[in-house]
Amino acid sequence: MTRRWRSRDTVAAFFVTAGVLHFVIPAFYIAIVPPWLPAAPLLVALSGVAEVAGGVGVLNSRTKRLAGWLLIATLAAVFPANIYMLQAAIARGAASSSIAALWLRLPFQPLMIWWVWRVAARAPKGATT
Repeated sequence: MTRRWRSRDTVAAFFVTAGVLHFVIPAFYIAIVPPWLPAAPLLVALSGVAEVAGGVGVLNSRTKRLAGWLLIATLAAVFPANIYMLQAAIARGAASSSIAALWLRLPFQPLMIWWVWRVAARAPKGATT
């Protein structure tokens, strides 16, 4: 198994697991939806479906690129939740270690986007689109 296949399988497993968790522990995800967004339970369910569909989609060569772009869009769409989680922790006076961890989490979103793009969304070498 090549490194690219292992990375693709890891992306798939990560997003399928994350998506399923939206339905297993929805209260956690609902709590981190910024209050200015409407219908938090619906948004959590939609992002969970997108993560599961994207995770499964990257495993099929015919759907891999579309699934990769779906995951990238989902990662961009949920970034405000990461920021809100940090803001809420600061507002409630959370432990400095928790706040530091939330700060450190923010740069991982663009890294995840890059990883998904590398594994699934970018055009194959030599392809013209």
